[in-house]
Amino acid sequence: MSKAKTIAVLGAVSAAVAANATAALADGDQEKCFGVSLAGQNDCKAGPGTTCAGSSTVDYQGNAWKLVPAGTCETMEITDASGKMMKGSLTETEMNLPAS
Repeated sequence: MSKAKTIAVLGAVSAAVAANATAALADGDQEKCFGVSLAGQNDCKAGPGTTCAGSSTVDYQGNAWKLVPAGTCETMEITDASGKMMKGSLTETEMNLPAS
């Protein structure tokens, strides 16, 4: 396959993946929930200096999100390793941020 065709195919695949992610958020079935994923299991965003999916470095990182069923984020109760009870958040939080 030529370089131009390879680039075209990769672009089409990337566009399809992005469209699916946007549709999932737009239709109201899911919402971003911060602070509920285990290290390396976030769906996207993990604060400054990180990339996207799978880039969180600590459990329940407050600036990393996971898609959850709409309406469930703020009712999720998480108990961290120290026994501290937390809830998911619809916005970024300062909890469990990695050491800088």
